[in-house]
Amino acid sequence: MEFVLVQTLNGISYGLLLFMLSSGLTLVFSLMGVLNFAHASFYMMGAYFAYQISSKIGFWPALVLAPLFVGAFGMLVERFGLRRVHRHGHVAELLFTFGLAYLIEEATHLIWGRSAVEYRVPPELDGPLFQIVGSQYPIYRGFMMLVAVAMLVSIWLALTRTRIGLVIQAALSHPQTVEALGHNVPRVFMLVFGGGAALAGLAGVIGGNAFVTEPGMAAAVGPIIFVTVVVGGMGSLAGAFIASLLIGCMQTFAISLDWPLFFGLKLSQVAPVLPYLLMVLLLIVRPKGLMGTREG
Repeated sequence: MEFVLVQTLNGISYGLLLFMLSSGLTLVFSLMGVLNFAHASFYMMGAYFAYQISSKIGFWPALVLAPLFVGAFGMLVERFGLRRVHRHGHVAELLFTFGLAYLIEEATHLIWGRSAVEYRVPPELDGPLFQIVGSQYPIYRGFMMLVAVAMLVSIWLALTRTRIGLVIQAALSHPQTVEALGHNVPRVFMLVFGGGAALAGLAGVIGGNAFVTEPGMAAAVGPIIFVTVVVGGMGSLAGAFIASLLIGCMQTFAISLDWPLFFGLKLSQVAPVLPYLLMVLLLIVRPKGLMGTREG
């Protein structure tokens, strides 16, 4: 029972971190139709910015400032890059964001080097939150879950209960009507893309010190983010949330179990492959994903 409880909590915390990553990508795709291959690079930027800021003025200012800087960078990318290639279709957008990911990675190498940096959990969040039988659950894991849930509620309220949220949703399906009402649709899309980048940056602030901050972190999480979005359903925020928890718990339990499978392999050895296997099987049965709202 202790093992089940601890691994369930670990799986939920990892799943919520995946949701923090996938929510920005889902938001941008659902509202703009842009599949951003550089999204994981914004996550890496958030972690490095937070490392730099926290080393100067502390973790809590970094928690606010780093996502804002990443969001501002995302808006510049949309305004002066993505908007220019948008008229050439989705292939041009994919190639642009794909190239951008490499530029960000190389810039990271030049500025911070190729080794991991010492971005640590702040002392006030470093310790046990509670004890389950003989195991202590860290405060920072609880903090990660709290931030992820707060972010989910904030996104839902912003999109469904505010005027700007209604304008954003209307701008996708009826851009001419929204523009006729006096709203600047290109500016709305710029804010949406910047908001998605800021969400990835926030995930980097939270996840960078929980795991490791190094130049390969974007490449490590990039594929699993896309798997999460596809499994949940392209464009579905609720689907991304369910898929994140499902994949987080599945991987956490699989890594911890040494059950024998076939050809001498154990469950823990094939754990990294399981999300991709789930995605392939789901696409065969339900191509739109769990709660898909639009085609990829």
